[in-house]
Formats: sequence, C-alpha cells, structure tokens
Amino acid sequence: MTRWWRRRSLRTRLTVIAATAIAVSVFVAFQVASELLDWELQNTAENQLRADSRVLATSAERAGLAQVQLPPYPGSGRLVRVILPDGSTRTPVGQPELPQVSEHAGRVAQGASADLMESKDGDDDGYRIYTLRVGDGAVQVAHVADDSPINRFGLGMLLIGLLCVVGGAVVGRTVARTGLAPMDRLTAAAVRVANTQDLDADIPDEGGGEIRRLIQAINDMLAALRDSRRAQRLLAEDAAHELKTPLTSLRLNIELLVRLDRRGTLDTALSAESRTRLLNDLGAQVAELSALAAELTDLARGDVSDESTELLDLTDVVVAAATQVRSRVPDLEVALDVTSVWVSGRPAALQRAVLNLIDNAGKWSPADQPVQVRLRAEGASAVLEVDDAGPGIDAADVPRVFDRFYRADSARALPGSGLGLSIVQRVVHAHGGRAAVARSARGGALLRVDLPAALLPAPIARLTAGEDTAVR
Repeated sequence: MTRWWRRRSLRTRLTVIAATAIAVSVFVAFQVASELLDWELQNTAENQLRADSRVLATSAERAGLAQVQLPPYPGSGRLVRVILPDGSTRTPVGQPELPQVSEHAGRVAQGASADLMESKDGDDDGYRIYTLRVGDGAVQVAHVADDSPINRFGLGMLLIGLLCVVGGAVVGRTVARTGLAPMDRLTAAAVRVANTQDLDADIPDEGGGEIRRLIQAINDMLAALRDSRRAQRLLAEDAAHELKTPLTSLRLNIELLVRLDRRGTLDTALSAESRTRLLNDLGAQVAELSALAAELTDLARGDVSDESTELLDLTDVVVAAATQVRSRVPDLEVALDVTSVWVSGRPAALQRAVLNLIDNAGKWSPADQPVQVRLRAEGASAVLEVDDAGPGIDAADVPRVFDRFYRADSARALPGSGLGLSIVQRVVHAHGGRAAVARSARGGALLRVDLPAALLPAPIARLTAGEDTAVR
C-alpha cells in the first residue's frame, strides 16, 4: 500500500485525501446523527408508553383489573396486557402474544418494585414494554420496536455520503489541477533546461508563497551551475594554455633525441655534457608537468574533500609544513616563530596551504636570508604571516596575486604554475578566513592569513593554560 501510494501523482494523492476526508466526515456525522435520532425516538416512545399506561391504569382502578375493558388491537403499533393478582394475564382479542411476563414485571405487580421500562425480544419482533402497578396487579403497554426510521435515515445518509465523496473527489481534483498548474509550468521549464542544457534560461517567477520560493531556489541553483560551468571552462582554457609551453618543449627535446638516434649520430652530435643537460631538462619538464597536474587536480576538486573537520593546533600544521619544505629544499632556511593557536579545520588542506605559502616565499628569498613564518593569536583570529626578503610584489600585481595561473612578469622565468596561491586562497576561504598580501619590513612580500580561532574544550584549555609553545 505504501509503495502504491508513493507511486501516485500529487493530483491523485490530493484527490484521494479530499475524498477520504469527506467520507470520514460523513461517516462520523452519520454515526452521531443515528445515535441522536435513535435516542430521540426511544425517548418519545417511552413517554408515549407511560402516558398510555396511566390512561389504562385509571380505567383499571375504576372497573377493576378483571373487568376493565381493554382497547381492541388496532392491528399494529400499541399492545396492552393486564397482570391479575394471581399472576394470570388478560389481552385484547386478536392481539399477538407478548413475551412472557418477566420476573421484574411480576415484582412490580406484587408491589415489590416501582414501575418498569424494559426491552424484550419476541419470536419475530422486539418489544419495548412499560409495566405500571394498579391495585393488586399491573398493566403493561408495549409497542413493537420499529427500526424503519433509522434504516431510512441511514439509506439517505449513505446516498448523501456517496454524493459528497464523489463531489469531494471532483473538487479535490479541480483544486489540485488549479493549485499545481504553476508546478506543471515549473516542471516543464526544468525539463526544457535539462534537455537543452541552457543554464542561462531562468524560470519565470510567478505565483507566491511556496511556489515562488521554489522557483527562486531553482533559479539560484541554475545561477550556481552557470558559475560552476564558467569556472570549469576558464580552468580548462587556462590549463590548456599553461600546459602548452612545457608540452611543446618536452616534445621538441624528445623529437630531437629520437631523430638523432635514428640517424645513429646521437653520440657524435651531442656531447656528454649536452646530453646530460638535455636529460636534466626533460626530467625537470616532466616534474613540472606532474606538479602542474597535481595542482590542477586539487584546484578542480574545489571544496569537495573526504577529510573531516577537527579541532587542531595550527602550530603542528605549520611545523609539519616547514619540515616538509626543508626536506624538499635543504638549502632553504625557514625561521619559525609560532604560538599555539587552535582552529577547527582539515589538517591536510591547511598543511598544503602553508606549504604553498612557504614555497612561494622560498622562490624569492635570497640564499642568505631565511623565510620567516610567524603564527600568533590576534583577538578571535589565528594570524599566520610568511615573509621573504625578495624584491616584493609590484602594486599592479597585488590584485591578481591569488588568481589562478597568474604570474607576474618577473616570475615568468621561475618554476611554478601560478596555482599555489590560488589553492591557498581556496583553502582559507573554505575555513572561513581571508588571505592578503602586503610588503614586509624586509622589503619583500608579506602574505598574511587570518583564520577563525576555535574555542577550546575545558580539559584542553586547562592543559594549555600557562604553557609557552613558541618555537624558534
């Protein structure tokens, strides 16, 4: 039943709900009305039995129970009976036999109990009998229980209920069709966008309330998809442009080696020094392509990551990144001045960002000048600064430092793809922070990252309170 219901359209569901609600309402109304009608009919019948009993009792008191003239049986409706002192009974001629006098009615005739209203079942019909004491006996007036009014009322209510259910289904269907018309148009527009792949076709805003909010949400989604497609297209174009130069150089060098090898002049045409330099260039170009591919993959993933967010000490991340740089570039000196600051973030992503900052500074820092890395708490932020003693960044290049593939004219000859700082900005933004560039006191570039500091749980706060975690 659940599977069938879930497969139905919203129109069908609304129609079924409307028809069911009306059917339940009619059934409840029928039950209540039937009970009220039955109670009213019984009350009227009992009052009539009491009135007829008093009339018969008055006649019996005057003439005596044995001599009182009983009214003739009218053929239907009221029945009478007299209970004599000896327990025998008198009934009008031709009247159907009433059920046997009950024990309680006998006690009324004997004066041991008050008047009595009771229901009895006969051979064919049911009776309602009222017993009233008179002299040394009693009189009884009864009538056959008649369910025909209730049955006629029930039949009428059934017909009315069926009409109401059918009318409710029609009304529900009409209301559903009218109310869901904007949804139909919205669905058609969404299908058209899906078929044509035209993300620039916004869905017209119509209606109000929930429909309007849904249309706005879908338009916002289309806008996000447009931005994503535009970003993908730019990334592909920029990647193709950046890959063209190293691939061309790599292809030319390989073609040179293949041509010389086919001629058999590889050993004579190139000296050992030239071959060594050529092979080193090939290795450097392959390494550059590998690094570029890795950075492109990382950048294309955006903020999608399986790494979970955790509470961590940013000092550990900075120290790990500095250690990794020292292992890769032994000649680069990295001076750390860091203080324990806790943040909520993804360790690997943050370490990659710090590593890119130090790598970028290492390209510009003179051999005799270290790259300085400082980490401190400043208000509610963790502030990371990386500066070098290089030539600094020109004012014209500052606005585009964090753009993908952007490289200043002075950096064209240096290794790199122009993606490192773009990855830094993406990671920092994903953690709710911001990245900025300025000129350092040593004349070089100062790259600053501000991240929201995390509130420490009480046990960790007590452990870190008063500790000097500065690392030199």
